[in-house]
Amino acid sequence: MQTTPIRAKPEAGPAEQPFTYPHRREFIEPDWRRIPGFKDVSAADWENSVWQRKHTIKNLKELKATLGALLPDDLAESMERDQRERATMSLLVPPQMLNTMNLEDLWRDPVRRYMLPAYADRLTEWTNHPKASRDSLHEQDMWVVEGLTHRYPTKVLAEMLPTCPQYCGHCTRMDLVGNDVPQVSKHKFGIGPKDRYAQMLDYLRRTPTVRDVVVSGGDIANLPIQQLEPFVSSLMDIPNIRDIRLASKGLMAIPQHFLQDSVLQGLDRLAKKAVERGVDLALHTHVNHAQQLTPLVGKAVRKLLEMGFRDVRNQGVLLRGVNDSPQALLDLCFTLLDHAKILPYYFYMCDMIPNSEHWRLSVAQAQQLQHDIMGYMPGFATPRIVCDVPFVGKRWVHQVAEYDRERGISYWTKNYRTGIELNDADALSRKYEYFDPIDQLSEAGQAWWREQQKAA
Repeated sequence: MQTTPIRAKPEAGPAEQPFTYPHRREFIEPDWRRIPGFKDVSAADWENSVWQRKHTIKNLKELKATLGALLPDDLAESMERDQRERATMSLLVPPQMLNTMNLEDLWRDPVRRYMLPAYADRLTEWTNHPKASRDSLHEQDMWVVEGLTHRYPTKVLAEMLPTCPQYCGHCTRMDLVGNDVPQVSKHKFGIGPKDRYAQMLDYLRRTPTVRDVVVSGGDIANLPIQQLEPFVSSLMDIPNIRDIRLASKGLMAIPQHFLQDSVLQGLDRLAKKAVERGVDLALHTHVNHAQQLTPLVGKAVRKLLEMGFRDVRNQGVLLRGVNDSPQALLDLCFTLLDHAKILPYYFYMCDMIPNSEHWRLSVAQAQQLQHDIMGYMPGFATPRIVCDVPFVGKRWVHQVAEYDRERGISYWTKNYRTGIELNDADALSRKYEYFDPIDQLSEAGQAWWREQQKAA
């Protein structure tokens, strides 16, 4: 029998790729002493969470005093106008996060673009999508008790508090989280924390269909460990709870919080109890650009993994001008994976909150980004790009059922009911709409939306 001989010389080899690995980004702690307001700050102070919170930037006056001549006058003026006329969140930026910005070119810096929004960043005609809403995902409509959203069949979201160590311009919970701003009077919890937490736990004890709890807010980095630990410990005592995810952008923005002895001791006790009870305990953070990752973040992550946390995962948000290229996303993912030991998990499309259009991408753009990042990372670490569709939930961007690209309207289906659709016979057959940013549409599509606005 004749056989085909094996080639003596393999001809395959590494080919030139659109994205080159290993990437060249340095994993360093930027020198904070280059910032005029921090030029005399010692390493001991910089790594102290109390110092970080005390010196967090809370308004434009403090930002000017800290950055001095590094803050261009025209940018300061544009930020001031944005706070008066457009911003849905007040300014709140910890020194750690400020230090990750490119202070030589703040106008174009990706971190500045979403943490310190400027009026000139916004669109002129389509600043606000006609279908945008304050609680765009209707989380409060799905509260089973105040602060506990039961949106998915087996998962709930526990909003523990309405504050964060930092405020992001694109915050999906801008309706509840943070301080009042000229454009938005925030809603307030009506029940005190102790009673709210008790009601949450009572509901979960009575609802065995729930196995997964996201403990969020706000940000759990603002919840004293003396309150966080007993709540999470109580969750582990409920037999049906098998997964607990702590949500904190603060892990990246103020990692010093997670390096405090008291916080480490409390989280270590929770990690040990999770192992004993067979519960998976993880922490989810929110990093949108590679330059936000530094050795202090990596140090905090290693502490969590060493004590027994199952994973530390990243849930970023796709933002125009921040991470809307395959190069930016792959740079971030490899920095997360190789240096910070954080698992790339999700990239959400920016939600349809007011005044967010200049950040949002279309479904088609998100689909292209998902295509372009495939194949570079191991499958388990390749993030899914998802659209959080109102009344539906997270859907991979390629799961769209129909897509009118001219008008920027995508249609989605679902396979479960939310808590407000118990008696809705059509919930599982209806098609739900999501809307692309109008400025990204063709002129015909934009003209159609102008006509809709006139008719309205």
